[in-house]
Amino acid sequence: MAKTKVNETCIGCGACTAVCPEVFDLNGDGLAENILGNDTEIPADLEGSVREAAEACPVSAIEVE
Repeated sequence: MAKTKVNETCIGCGACTAVCPEVFDLNGDGLAENILGNDTEIPADLEGSVREAAEACPVSAIEVE
């Protein structure tokens, strides 16, 4: 299973939240975050959406391990 996190290059465009709202949301600062937690394994049924969100990010702020 994969893990994902949003790095410091996030600009808060919201592309990831549109693609995978089960994992990503905008925080109080308007930047994306992994709402499941950075050390949490992504459920297998969401892994494709997480990878799609990473590809949709215009600044490559989403890291998938």
